[in-house]
Amino acid sequence: MNTSNTLKMTIYSALFAALIAAGAFISIPVGPVPIVLQNMFVLMAALVLGPRWGLAAILLYLFMGACGFPVFSGGTGGIGRLFGPTGGYLLGYIPAVTITGILAKTLGHRPLTDALAMLAGSLVVYGAGVPWLKFVTGMPWDKTLALGLVPFIIGDIIKIAAGTWAAGVIRRVMDKK
Repeated sequence: MNTSNTLKMTIYSALFAALIAAGAFISIPVGPVPIVLQNMFVLMAALVLGPRWGLAAILLYLFMGACGFPVFSGGTGGIGRLFGPTGGYLLGYIPAVTITGILAKTLGHRPLTDALAMLAGSLVVYGAGVPWLKFVTGMPWDKTLALGLVPFIIGDIIKIAAGTWAAGVIRRVMDKK
């Protein structure tokens, strides 16, 4: 990878970190875990930038939040958020973006395969977030699932459809550059 391409991908990663942060401000509270758009942008970063540069965007986003910048849901920040009820979801972005990016790259970028890659990434986020939510809150499993998974299923399906479409548009624009 030449210096020009590295610079371009670094800028794209920073832009996706900003999109993820902006997505966290669009928040609908439904219990300890709000509905936000940040997870859509996380998975789109994987589709558009690939596993390596998508991971760079996520790590930058998490670093900004850990440093106290108000980039997490509801305009919050601080390292304590990574250890609170939503911490598992936030840290779940790290393996999710990697898996989503690898799947999309391996399967080829088509709407159905991109949607399946985003679905896999979403499952990884829930696989990290739901057990962490249970651990931190001490809720029983049925209540944890009722608050940390079930309310988000319909919204995630919509976000996967929108994110798949938007990622395709963004990739086409980037390919022209």
